[in-house]
Amino acid sequence: MNNPITQSTNNPIKKGKIYDIHERIFQWVIQVINYTKSLPTNPQNLVIIPQITKSVSSVGANDQEADAANSRKDFIAKYAIARKECKETIYWLRVIIATNPRNFHEEGKQLIGEGTEIMFVVSKIMSNTRNKV
Repeated sequence: MNNPITQSTNNPIKKGKIYDIHERIFQWVIQVINYTKSLPTNPQNLVIIPQITKSVSSVGANDQEADAANSRKDFIAKYAIARKECKETIYWLRVIIATNPRNFHEEGKQLIGEGTEIMFVVSKIMSNTRNKV
């Protein structure tokens, strides 16, 4: 489904912000995965890392599926899953921050902030699509 809110522009970066939601989600997925690579490999993190990797990669996959949706209903359904997975990823980031040394807190908080913004943008895209005549 061709949605003007999610279409790429010639200049997706303006004042340091990425405005193309697909690129923004992709970059966040990569940042979260790279963050998990830096975590200590203790037994607790070895349980959490696969969980967060699955949830964050699902955000990106469902964003791409939404972009290729054949109907408004399918578009909204895929973004609903992306939003849920985004919320789950934020949860796992909070767990990591709460259970790891302080040197992992700042980057984790930044990732939570970006994930929260992405979640709000996806919610707005869904709302705009529902209300479209």
